[in-house]
Amino acid sequence: MGELLAPSTISGHGYAMTHVNPAILTWARETAGLALPEAAQKVGLRDTRQGPGAERLAALEAGEGEVSRPTLLKMAQVYRRPLITFYLAKPPPKADRGEDFRTLPDDQRAGAAGAVDALVRDIRARQGVVRALLEDEDASPLGFVASRTLNAGVAGVARAVSGAISFSLAEFRAQRTTELAFNYLRRQVEAAGVFVLLIGNLGSHHSAIDVEAFRGFALADEIAPFIVINDQDAKSAWAFTLLHELAHIILGQTGISGGSMEARMERFCNDVASALLLPAEELAGLDVRNADLAAVQQRITEFSNGRHISRALVAYRLRLSGALTEDRWRTVSGAFRDEYLRDRDERRQRERASEGGPNYYVVRRHKLGGALLQLVRRTLDEGTLTPTKAGKVLGVRPRNVEPLVAGGAG
Repeated sequence: MGELLAPSTISGHGYAMTHVNPAILTWARETAGLALPEAAQKVGLRDTRQGPGAERLAALEAGEGEVSRPTLLKMAQVYRRPLITFYLAKPPPKADRGEDFRTLPDDQRAGAAGAVDALVRDIRARQGVVRALLEDEDASPLGFVASRTLNAGVAGVARAVSGAISFSLAEFRAQRTTELAFNYLRRQVEAAGVFVLLIGNLGSHHSAIDVEAFRGFALADEIAPFIVINDQDAKSAWAFTLLHELAHIILGQTGISGGSMEARMERFCNDVASALLLPAEELAGLDVRNADLAAVQQRITEFSNGRHISRALVAYRLRLSGALTEDRWRTVSGAFRDEYLRDRDERRQRERASEGGPNYYVVRRHKLGGALLQLVRRTLDEGTLTPTKAGKVLGVRPRNVEPLVAGGAG
């Protein structure tokens, strides 16, 4: 950790007032992915007759006034930073989150960077605990991690992915629904030693991270590799993202995926995932060259149904094969995306209007995956993991750990 300021306090309105570097306040908020209004509300700076809470927070970040101890404690909680961080003389260097394989517009990258960094930082912390637990059990390194390079080509890396997880396309397609097909694939990946989480926010739906910011990321590690899939994306895209991120792990790469497909590494891993889910010989039977756009969309929809793959994947492959021009591909993909967003918004409205909904623990287990739950349950039983630390690994409060792990993998 960097150089610390000498903390000095003065009495004010019954609270100890703590001197902190205002630049630290700004840095901590921005790296947590929070805008001023949202941050002010979360740390308890509410609108008053003296002015909006956001303006009061901006003033503190500008060095106008001191931060009360209760507010500082709340900031540490909301920004997900140890309290001692706020006594640093200057913001620390940016933590390594691996390669950024995305190609996002500058304004979009700036808006999403804080939230994505906060999520990666959180998962890295969980990964560190998991790795230590596995090392205590003398876990062997996973041979497939960093086992290939780009020189192996798409076909070579695809074979390595398939072999590492004993993937069967026939079994994947034999599942009744797209979600069950993903569950099959996830079980195969987790059985190979990779932890797969479904996370698309920083703890609540108010902090949801758009899929254009990231669709998934991989934290390569020979003992405890992690893959995170943004569950804000369509379920039909999850299997593709999982295989895409597994390709990164086979290549030994840690990084964030999403946005445009133009980046070379993203294109390579896209090709690996699509080769596994949609063999070239099948695509040859889909004729869209002389069809109008409505017919193209209909044929792609019919083709993807039953294969448990997204229409976007089929359109992408048609573009690569030359069956769709760049312009037609962008038009068709945009139409599919707009339709998905409309359906998603309608579904969310129905869920908010209906009473009840899925049980909290059922949903949480599905997001965490069987591998992580089983590890936590086993180490809790053995006494090598405390409920407090288990809560950090699972992203829940300690009191929720026992009912969560008691229900199995969900």
